[in-house]
Amino acid sequence: MNRFFKLQENQTTIKTEINAGITTFLTMVYIIFVNPVILGNAGVPSGQVFMATIISALVGTLLMALLANYPIAIAPGMGLNAYFVTVVTKYGLSYSIVFGAVFIAGVIFLLLSFTSLREKLIEAIPNSLKFGITSGIGLFIAFLGLQFSGIIVDGGEAGLLTLGDLQAPNTLLSIAGLFITLILMARNVKGALFYGIVMTAIIAFFTGQLTFNGVVSMPPAPVFFEMNIAGVFTEGLYAVVFAFLLVTIFDTTGTLVGVAEQAGFMKDGKLPKAKSALMADAIATTVGSTFGSSPSTAYVESTSGVAAGGRTGLTSLVIAGLFFLSMFFSPFIQAISGVSAITAPVLIIVGCFMMEGLSRVDWKSFDEAFPSFIIILTMPLTSSIATGIAMGFITYPLLKVVSGKGKEVSWLLYVFGILFAIQLVFFPAH
Repeated sequence: MNRFFKLQENQTTIKTEINAGITTFLTMVYIIFVNPVILGNAGVPSGQVFMATIISALVGTLLMALLANYPIAIAPGMGLNAYFVTVVTKYGLSYSIVFGAVFIAGVIFLLLSFTSLREKLIEAIPNSLKFGITSGIGLFIAFLGLQFSGIIVDGGEAGLLTLGDLQAPNTLLSIAGLFITLILMARNVKGALFYGIVMTAIIAFFTGQLTFNGVVSMPPAPVFFEMNIAGVFTEGLYAVVFAFLLVTIFDTTGTLVGVAEQAGFMKDGKLPKAKSALMADAIATTVGSTFGSSPSTAYVESTSGVAAGGRTGLTSLVIAGLFFLSMFFSPFIQAISGVSAITAPVLIIVGCFMMEGLSRVDWKSFDEAFPSFIIILTMPLTSSIATGIAMGFITYPLLKVVSGKGKEVSWLLYVFGILFAIQLVFFPAH
C-alpha cells in the first residue's frame, strides 16, 4: 500500500490518509440524502436514486484513487440534479430520456478526456461566464431549497412568489434545521452539513414528522440501463446535453485545480495525471446514468480531507469504502430523504457556497458584467441552466463586438453564440 500510493513520497501515513478520508466523507455524505429528494421530484424511485448515487460515487472515487492517486472524491453534482428535474417536469418528458442525455454527455466528456479540446474549450470561455454559470446554479439550488422548505411558495394572484406559512410544521422544521446548520458552519465544524441533517432528523423524529422502519438492511436492487437514448434525438435535447457537458467540465476542472493547488500538486500551472482524473469523473457520470443518477463531478468538499493531511489516492479509497458501507443503511437514509424539510437547509447553504466566484467578476466592465448578470438572472427564473448558459454565450460576444473588442473573443464563442441564438429562437422547447 505504501508503494502503490507513494505515501512516503507524498510525506503522509496510512493513519493520516484514513482520517482524511473519513473527514471528506462526512462533509459530502449529504448527497446520499439530498439526491433522492431532488430526483424524486422527477418521479425517479428513491431506492433507485439511492443506489445510483452510491454506485456513481463509488466508481468515480475508486477510479480517482487507482488511476490518478489523488485525494479527491467524486459523486453526483448539486445543481445538475436540480436541472435534471426541471427538464423532466417542465417539458413533460420521461426521466429515462433525460438519463439518456446524461449518458451521452458522459460519453462525450470521456472522449474529450483523450483530446486537447477540453483545455481549448475551458481556455476559450472567459471567467465572467464561468463564474456566472456557477453562481446562477447556486441561486437555482438555493431557490429549490426555499421551495422544499415551504419558506417560499407560489404567490398566485399576489405575484410569482410569496412568503410561505412560517408556522407550518414542515417550514418550522426547515428553519430550525437551517439555523442549526448555519451555527455548525459558523463554528467551522467538519461535516457540518451532515451533522445538520442528523440533528434536524432527530427533531423531526421527536415531533412525529419522521418515522423509521429500520436502520440496517441489504441494499435495494439497483435498476440498470433505464434510459432512452433515442428519445434524446426525437425530443431534440441537444442544448440539454451541452448544458450537462459544459457544467460538468467546469465543475470538475475547477475543483481539481482548486484541490490540487491546496495539496501542492500543481506543477508549472499544470496538473499531472489530469486526464486520468477527468476520465474518472466521465466514467462515473456515464455509469451513474445507466443506474439512474444525474451527472457526477469532483467535490470541492475534498479540500476538507486535504486540510486533514490527505495527499494520495488512499484517502479516496477510504471514501469509496465508506460509500460502499452506506449501502447497508438504506432504510435510515431513505426515511430521512422522505422528509424534504430535513434536506432543504443543505440546498440553501450549498447555493451560498456557489456564489463565491462573483467576487472575481469585473463588475466595472459592462461587457464582462452583463453576460454574467444575465446568466445569474435567467437560470433561477426560467428554471433552466441551459437557458442561462445560452443567454451568456449570446450576449458576451455581441457586447465585445460592439465595444470594439471582438478580437479578444475566441472563435468557439462566436460559434456557440450563433448556435444558441438559433436554438432559443427556432427550437425553444428545451
